[in-house]
Amino acid sequence: MWEALKEAVESGDWIEGEARKEHDEAIVRCALKVHRYNTTAMKSAEEIQDAIADITESEPDRTSLVLFPFRCDLGFNIRFGRNVIVNYNCTFLDTAPITVGDNTKIGPDCHLVTADHPRDHIERRVHKVRGKPITIGDDYWLGANVTVLPGVTIGDRCIIGAGSVVTKDVPDDEIWVGNPAHPVKR
Repeated sequence: MWEALKEAVESGDWIEGEARKEHDEAIVRCALKVHRYNTTAMKSAEEIQDAIADITESEPDRTSLVLFPFRCDLGFNIRFGRNVIVNYNCTFLDTAPITVGDNTKIGPDCHLVTADHPRDHIERRVHKVRGKPITIGDDYWLGANVTVLPGVTIGDRCIIGAGSVVTKDVPDDEIWVGNPAHPVKR
């Protein structure tokens, strides 16, 4: 399913033509799953884990927890490692893959945004979109209200301070803060 879309995502090309049609269908399908997830009274961590597995089209992970409300575009482009906590009200715009490492903590109100649009205003009128992957290593912590922009890789054992906007790659073992985020400690 979604072959043209997945091919466009992998190549980093603009999502157009058949891929655009599949993109729109995938967004609607995912939106319905996310709505059910955010509005259903779940009685256990296992129910939450099963619902996230349905959204991400992956096997349920009994070591991780994604708290609702949670929002994403496609779902199938999100991969969580083991022992991950995603706090309340996070948004993952997964036009391209988002990979989250093991033993990680994502604070409330964080946004991981892979979507990119044309710089030319005329091209934006046709709603062109493409994605640039986000990769986050193991043992990291994103503080509350952090935004990670398209194409960013955050290394292992990093901390990103609350309210930061990460615009470029973060090497292993660093603490970054600010807008744009910059290193304050190695």
